[in-house]
Amino acid sequence: MPDGETMAWQMPSVETMEAMARRSLDTLPQEFLAEMGNVVIRVEDYADADSLKAVGLSHPMELSGLYTGRPIGDKSVSDSGTLPDVIHLYRQPILAEAQDRGISVNQLVHHVLIHEVGHHFGLSDADMHALEDQPD
Repeated sequence: MPDGETMAWQMPSVETMEAMARRSLDTLPQEFLAEMGNVVIRVEDYADADSLKAVGLSHPMELSGLYTGRPIGDKSVSDSGTLPDVIHLYRQPILAEAQDRGISVNQLVHHVLIHEVGHHFGLSDADMHALEDQPD
């Protein structure tokens, strides 16, 4: 088993994970990218207490991503001047989940990002799980 220093070297930094997310976002079809507007991608180690409470969770390792903002179908002209929508990716839960599932961090970043993009387009968790469960 690698020592803690080696493990830290292998784990992507906040900046590296943000770059992974941006590359993933760039794989979306142009018609979706055009609707992303000024959505900000923010990578943080953990969700804060207010974010956890807002989604009914209590432990920061339970949340790997969160969309904050108004879905595009709910926006109106009066929304100008408001803060940008944000896709939050939480680094430590993503790293732990990727290791637990035996998949690459990049794969999980892509999955979480696309899930949060779905919320931007107004899809619920149930909608997205139904789409994910459809045969290819």
